[in-house]
Amino acid sequence: MLYNLTISIVLYKTDNTEIQKILGILSGIKLSHRIYIIDNSPTNNLKYLFKNNANVDYSFNNKNIGFGSAHNIAFSKIKEVSEFHLVLNSDVDFNPNILDEIYNYMKNNDNVGLLGPKVLNRDNSIQYTAKLLPHPLNLIVRRFVPIKKIKQRLDYIYELKFSEHADIMEVPYLTGCFMLINSKVLRKINGFDERFFMYPEDIDLTRRIHQHFKTIYYPYVSIYHNHERGSYKHIKLLYFHIISMIKYFNKWGWIFDAERNEINKKTLSQFS
Repeated sequence: MLYNLTISIVLYKTDNTEIQKILGILSGIKLSHRIYIIDNSPTNNLKYLFKNNANVDYSFNNKNIGFGSAHNIAFSKIKEVSEFHLVLNSDVDFNPNILDEIYNYMKNNDNVGLLGPKVLNRDNSIQYTAKLLPHPLNLIVRRFVPIKKIKQRLDYIYELKFSEHADIMEVPYLTGCFMLINSKVLRKINGFDERFFMYPEDIDLTRRIHQHFKTIYYPYVSIYHNHERGSYKHIKLLYFHIISMIKYFNKWGWIFDAERNEINKKTLSQFS
């Protein structure tokens, strides 16, 4: 069967209530769809939540293999069975009817490989999830430099804040909490790069898709995301963040990255 939509969600010791909430949201989808749950938890205690749901494919890894590697398990199953695939976090909230709108947008724009919606905090403030490709200074300053004005100046451009995220934009970096991807793109780029355990895998994925297709920020639908900023709270997550970003810049270039410069220049030219 060819589904309009397949969806993958990665779990790791996820709260039962959070899982039940996202399943409730997904039950309201009108498009033909199938859900793939990839469980990175140390035990399969969450399995019972899906045993009576024939629309869910549950996979248990018995260890935490990382965000991208887990989603790749789902990708390997859906390459020939769906038109579009949604990479989804369990900690998001949205009206399932938005999927009809962005599905139709993708169907009518075959050159779009990836789409991300407007992402909001619970107080309706914007999470600036459409960004330029990062320079090492962007990440070093915003994480380790305590001078607020310097951070704000860099983020104003890096996070495209001057645009107010009000209109459709083609951008090279979209957040991984909600990514609608044309399934033919997954066949072309072969999913997430598994060298990244967590954090920059969405930057890398968007960048590789951007090389061949449009990667679109679509603000006319919105979701809520409980953004935890875990690496600001836990030293272990900060370690993973630093190691993964070193791997990212080793792959693409640190100070000298001509492709980054060209892509960011082209992105900013939309606003000139």
